Amino acid sequence: MSYEKALSLTGLKQEASDSNWLDRVQLLESVVSTQEEAKRLAEKGAPEGTTVIAEEQTGARGRMGRKWFSPRGKGIWMSIVLRPKLPLLQTPQLTLLAGVAVCKAIRRVTGVDAGIKWPNDLLAGGRKICGILLESSLREGELHYCIAGIGISANLTEDDYPDHLKEVATSLRIQRGGVPIDRSELVRAVLNELELHFNLYMEQGFKPIKELWESMSVTLGRQIALNSPQGRSESVVVGLDELGGLILKNSAGEISSVCSGEIELL
Repeated sequence: MSYEKALSLTGLKQEASDSNWLDRVQLLESVVSTQEEAKRLAEKGAPEGTTVIAEEQTGARGRMGRKWFSPRGKGIWMSIVLRPKLPLLQTPQLTLLAGVAVCKAIRRVTGVDAGIKWPNDLLAGGRKICGILLESSLREGELHYCIAGIGISANLTEDDYPDHLKEVATSLRIQRGGVPIDRSELVRAVLNELELHFNLYMEQGFKPIKELWESMSVTLGRQIALNSPQGRSESVVVGLDELGGLILKNSAGEISSVCSGEIELL
């Protein structure tokens, strides 16, 4: 794997940005996980918008403890501290918010037609291009902070992927026919969109985020298989509920809602 041009704070700030969060970026060379670094900073009182970006992660994970492939210099591996005043029940909405923000940034900067797969993946060409992991911390029974972990496969080539990921993962570079991505430009766009949509959410609630998510979804209207502790079932996705769960209709026409689980697009 060749090493790409390294990110730098100077490079990130070389153009004007509307994001206050860009001034709270910490760039690291190699870490086990940006998520753990951001948690450490949050516990020390780091302000909202504090962002940890690493060139390489050696032990990153996605949902359900899965290992996240994040080689040196090839992607955007970042975690952001959020401090929303929200009931814990509403925190899954922040995963959908992050999906909307990152999807908008990717489309605008790269032209790649990314779409959102519930609850936390972005797809392009039917393959995964980005994963989002939101983790919450409680203090005295109330939400203390959240860490939004975002992994974007930016400049990986087909040869970079191990065999078990070649059929399910892709990168922005691959989707652009081999044209590399300016990672600094994309980081700026992601932080701009995240701050914008986070503020929108805190001011107006979930409704505008829900509408944006549905407009970018590759899940809505699709036949899916849901794998849950109750087993595997097939349904059609008909919408999002008010907490960010999927509204499903089964073959008998029965409507149900699910707030967690693994889905497969059929």
